[in-house]
Amino acid sequence: MINFWTEQSIIFAGQRNYLDELFRVYPVNPNLRRELSHSQTEELISAYDSRDNVRLVGTLLDAELFPLKDSYVPFLRHDRGAIARNPQTVNRIAGNLYQMGIETIIERCTAPKETNRQMGPMFKNWIARNVIGVPILNDPEEFLRMNDNCILNSSDALMQDFSQKYLGFTRNKGVDFLAKFHGKYIAGEAKFLTDFGGHQNAQFDDALSTLHSFMPSQFDVIPVAIIDGVIYISNHSKIHEHLLHHPEDYIMSALVLREFLYSL
Repeated sequence: MINFWTEQSIIFAGQRNYLDELFRVYPVNPNLRRELSHSQTEELISAYDSRDNVRLVGTLLDAELFPLKDSYVPFLRHDRGAIARNPQTVNRIAGNLYQMGIETIIERCTAPKETNRQMGPMFKNWIARNVIGVPILNDPEEFLRMNDNCILNSSDALMQDFSQKYLGFTRNKGVDFLAKFHGKYIAGEAKFLTDFGGHQNAQFDDALSTLHSFMPSQFDVIPVAIIDGVIYISNHSKIHEHLLHHPEDYIMSALVLREFLYSL
């Protein structure tokens, strides 16, 4: 057996313009580069030209992306005082940076974000465009009081707190979607799985963990996993097999979410 809404998602992905429609939810921009401010760039070039190792490394620690892979860099990010206490480590890292050259350093600091790192806010941005057609609230208390159909689209922290306080949610993380339809609360996580493999399998398992982390509460709660991507392609993978044999799990595409909500 298969969950009806999972089945509808598989049909959509296999028979309709699934990717064209999905781009409305996840408008991936592969050319979205990170940025260095004008002052950061000037400070970086000045430190590089003067061969000021401490200033060079310190300036780059302030950048979103450090230009080289080094296992000691995260420690320095979290404890800036360690820069002064560990001059040999700083000199070693700086030496590698000088070998790269300033143009390569800047290029790597502004490298495009990985696609999967861009996905996080896209689903909530899509919800914020009122694609469901009900009031969208930012205040959890207003959401709780509202008797009509509505959606809470707020910060991760507020949505996590609401889910834990009222809906029996036991994980120490936020949820991406909270709605109230016909007296029922719908809560869950959104994922876009771009390929098969280890990391994507882990993302699917993470969504399942959220799905199964709602304990009985004072309200009628329907946990959902709003997942899109390759999971709806039949390839006998572990993920696809799960879809086919767990009708109790509400796993569905964002593209059938609206229809699901109004069916409740």
